[in-house]
Amino acid sequence: MRAVRRHGPGLLAWFAGIVFFLPIAWMALTSFHSEADAAANPPSFTAALTLDGYRAFFGSGGGASPWPALANSAVASVASTLLVLLLALPAAYALSIRPVRKWTDVLFFFLSTKMLPAVAGLLPVYLFAKNAGLLDNIWLLVVLYTSMNLPIAVWMMQSFLAEVPVAVIEAARVDGARLPVVLTRVVAPIALPGIAATALICFIFSWNELLFARVLTGVVAETAPVFLTGFITSQGLFLAKVCAASLVISLPVLAAGFAAQDKLVQGLSLGAVK
Repeated sequence: MRAVRRHGPGLLAWFAGIVFFLPIAWMALTSFHSEADAAANPPSFTAALTLDGYRAFFGSGGGASPWPALANSAVASVASTLLVLLLALPAAYALSIRPVRKWTDVLFFFLSTKMLPAVAGLLPVYLFAKNAGLLDNIWLLVVLYTSMNLPIAVWMMQSFLAEVPVAVIEAARVDGARLPVVLTRVVAPIALPGIAATALICFIFSWNELLFARVLTGVVAETAPVFLTGFITSQGLFLAKVCAASLVISLPVLAAGFAAQDKLVQGLSLGAVK
């Protein structure tokens, strides 16, 4: 029993990690198979490896190039994340360090906006975009992603900024620092891990968003997830191409998570221990 208590949580964590990793490993292996081998049932683990799926994704056979879609996703994700941070930082500051009356009700209102199903707001947004001439416009997605991620960003950053020592802020104010200086030079450096965690989550949400991008874009503002759905057809085999495209499109998110993993762990654990 003592050995189970000592090693049980670690073994359980390893088992959960393997379970979550297996679909990704299978997707990566399938992306290197031919379409016939990828669609084989039962699957073949020893099938010959090929780069045909990646050649098809990058348009070597005369297909569409993925670079415009990847660039659109990068612009929409990065721009919306920067706007979210720019708006969420002062809002979270007002709700944590300089709390307003009934600040818990304000936070609940922010969170309640995420309870509305996205499809419920799809038609009004589409009609507005159509009448305003904003269909197939990447900046419309930037505004939408900003509004979609802002509530969760304020909610997260409020808990992070609540850990900033008030004495440090008061000392900066005594020295004559105004609010913009306090936010950028005092609060932001201390809460940097939390800000990085919030930015990464907002970036992932924006990069993976499909519903609004599918309906509101066409050719000019097509994003990477929309480009991915173009490989799914009613005829022929497409599993290897879809796996190759999914792996390539997932790489920016994986790279961002790997680069910011130390900040992400610090940010998500900020305030966990008093």
